[in-house]
Amino acid sequence: MSASGGTRAIIAALSANLAIAASKFVAFAFSGSSSMLAEGVHSLADSGNQALLLVGGKKAKRAATDEHPFGYGRERYIYAFLVSIVLFSVGGMFALYEGYEKIRHPHAIDHWYWPVGVLVFAIVAEGFSFRTAIKESNHSRGSLSWTEFVRRAKAPELPVVLLEDLGALIGLILALAGVSVALATDNGVWDGIGTLCIGTLLIIIALVLAAETKSLLIGEGAGPESLARIRAAIVDGSTVTDVIHMRTLHLGPEELLVAAKVAVQHDDTATEVARAIDAAEQRVRAAEPFARVIYLEPDIYSEAAAAAGPDPAQTPGGR
Repeated sequence: MSASGGTRAIIAALSANLAIAASKFVAFAFSGSSSMLAEGVHSLADSGNQALLLVGGKKAKRAATDEHPFGYGRERYIYAFLVSIVLFSVGGMFALYEGYEKIRHPHAIDHWYWPVGVLVFAIVAEGFSFRTAIKESNHSRGSLSWTEFVRRAKAPELPVVLLEDLGALIGLILALAGVSVALATDNGVWDGIGTLCIGTLLIIIALVLAAETKSLLIGEGAGPESLARIRAAIVDGSTVTDVIHMRTLHLGPEELLVAAKVAVQHDDTATEVARAIDAAEQRVRAAEPFARVIYLEPDIYSEAAAAAGPDPAQTPGGR
C-alpha cells in the first residue's frame, strides 16, 4: 500500500468528520437528541483519530539514529493503536453512558427536522469518505477479500479508516432509526436505545482494531507471497544453492528486515561467496522492494541445521 493512498483516505475522512461533527452538535443543541450528541462525540473522536494517523505517519519518516538503528517505522502502529483506545473510550463508552441516561430519563425530541436533516447529510458525507477509502484500498487489495485485507495489511491507515467509516455509516443508520422511532412513538427511550446500539458497535470496532494493531506492534513477518519471492530470489543455483532457514520482520509498513542462513558450495572461495551474497541481496531487493535491511549468512547445507531452525542453541556451533 502506498503511503500517499492512505494519506488521501485520511484527509477525506478528516474533512468529512469535521463537517459532520459540527452539524451534529448544532442538531443536538436544537433538538436535544442523545443520539445526535453521541454521534457528534463519535465524529469528533474520529477527527482526532485521523489527526493521530497523520501525526504517526509524519513521525515514522524520521531518519534512523544510533538509539533507533532501524528507524521509526513502527510509529504508525503506535498511533493506530491509540486510535483504537480513543474509539473505545471517547466514542463507545460515552455513547453507552449517554444511551443509558437517555433511557433512564427520556424526553421528547424537539425540532425533529434538525437531527433528521443532519443524519441525511452525514450519511452522504460519510459515504464519500468510505468510497475514497475503498478506492484507495483497491489499489493494493488485489484478490484479497475485505476481511483478509484488514487482517493482512501491514500499513494500518487504510484498514483503520475503512472500519471507522463503516462503523460511522452503520452508526448513522442506527441513529436515524432511533430518532425516527422516537418521533413516531413520541417516546424518547428509543433514541436512547439507538445510542446504546451505536456505543456497542463502536466498542466492537475498537476491539477489532486493537487486536489487529497489537499483532503489528508485536512484530509480523512477510506474507506467504513475499516469502516465496524472497526465497526464489536468494537462490542462484550455482553458488547459493538453498535457504537453510529464514526470518523476516516488518520494521514498518514499507520496510522489511530479512535474515537468512543460506547454503553455499563448500569449495567456493571467500571472494566468490561474498560476491554471491551481494548478488543475492540485489535480487531480493528487486523482487521485494520493501526488503530494506538484509542479512545473509553463508553456511554449508546440513539437514540437521535446516531442521533445527535459526536458534544457535539447538545446533552445535550454530550450524
